[in-house]
Amino acid sequence: MRLIARYAKELEKAFEIITVYEGEMQREQVDKESPIIKTLAKQHPSAIWFERKMHDDFGIIIEDTFDKRPLVHQERFPKDTHPLIKDFQDKTLKEAAYLPYKYEEISGDGVFQVAVGPIHAGIIEPGHFQFSQAGEEMLHLEVRHFYKNRGIEKMLEGKTLMDAKPVIERISGNESIAYQLCWRDIVLQASRQELPLSLQKRHAFLLELERVIHHLTDLGFIPNDAGFGAALAYASKLAEDARRLMQTLTHHRFGFGGITFENTDIDLVPMQKWIGKMQENVLDFETWIMDIPSLWDRFDTTGTLSFKKAVKYDTVGVVARASGIAMDRRATLFYLEHGFVMAHETGGDVAARFKLRLAEVKNSLAMMSNFLEEDDTQMEIHTLQDGEYMSFCESSIGELFMAVDIKEGLIERFVVRDPSFVNWQALHIMMQKDIIADFPLINKSCDLSYAGNDL
Repeated sequence: MRLIARYAKELEKAFEIITVYEGEMQREQVDKESPIIKTLAKQHPSAIWFERKMHDDFGIIIEDTFDKRPLVHQERFPKDTHPLIKDFQDKTLKEAAYLPYKYEEISGDGVFQVAVGPIHAGIIEPGHFQFSQAGEEMLHLEVRHFYKNRGIEKMLEGKTLMDAKPVIERISGNESIAYQLCWRDIVLQASRQELPLSLQKRHAFLLELERVIHHLTDLGFIPNDAGFGAALAYASKLAEDARRLMQTLTHHRFGFGGITFENTDIDLVPMQKWIGKMQENVLDFETWIMDIPSLWDRFDTTGTLSFKKAVKYDTVGVVARASGIAMDRRATLFYLEHGFVMAHETGGDVAARFKLRLAEVKNSLAMMSNFLEEDDTQMEIHTLQDGEYMSFCESSIGELFMAVDIKEGLIERFVVRDPSFVNWQALHIMMQKDIIADFPLINKSCDLSYAGNDL
């Protein structure tokens, strides 16, 4: 049974621990005076980050875990301070004495440590990678993030869902439409309404356009990290064309504000022409890139994640499908009727993740053509009802999960699990037969979000 999320919420006299599996949800209450729970990490290694975060957020103790280090809190974060507790209302924090973070390291004759980040020589968000090396061979990698925690979960408490939207859609810029669709589905659940088919098509069109933009960006950067910069130039041009279309349709290059409950007419002829031209360009790119043996020499068998490990670590999205897991939140009647075909590979390596993205770009363009129609439907949202709501969306990275509790019309608890939160935890498994020079290539082939974790 796949683990999707594990998080806590504060009740009057207890903490409630919510564990969401595929097709099942479990609840457990623990006394506030003695908040102790058992770990799930022995069955689900990805539970470790969820549980370490619960301790940082609420002070909940995981009694039998092998890893009790902070996750979100950095070296100078004050001890016994848990910002998601309702009573915590401080606007500033007083820095504590520096307490070094103890990295997982392998020691032995000739073994040395390499620290990469959190500041990088490029336009990239902060993240730290700690390698244990034997010469060029990577013996172990620990991923450490959460350097720019923005307090989003706390910030959204007390807001209405409508007021929260500008924050939610900016959590992770490469998944803005996906985050908005999770928000939309929670609005629809809380208002007891269904979305008209025409609006469903427009929103799906934007989600696939977002996927095309980010897959094309990756299809350029992955060869670039193998020393083939020409691919980056070509794919970047295509990605920029798609981003300009996003700007035209939503008035923002990242699609902020793009998901609304009002449809606007689209001029179908030029749109179909744009899709047709992009399909030609992608086929040209594929013909070109698939016939470069030296490139595939770098891709094949590099950064392999086996099917067994992909399942064990509860991976999602491109990473999971490239390792043979046939799982995609778009596998619904609506998407199937509009041409959705689930892409999947079995190699689990950089080559598999690259080829899977190519297949998904082609399928997304075909679906975008099928989603087009002239329509100006508008719907008015009814009053939102209090309750607990959950939603899912398949972003360009993978399955996005969101949960919102509404009390007296305001957000009582906001939870989001970015697909990267689970996939980052499997990255070290992919490195064990490769050299450190392959790390940027393997990392890019997964295209994981830093911001999606820096809540």
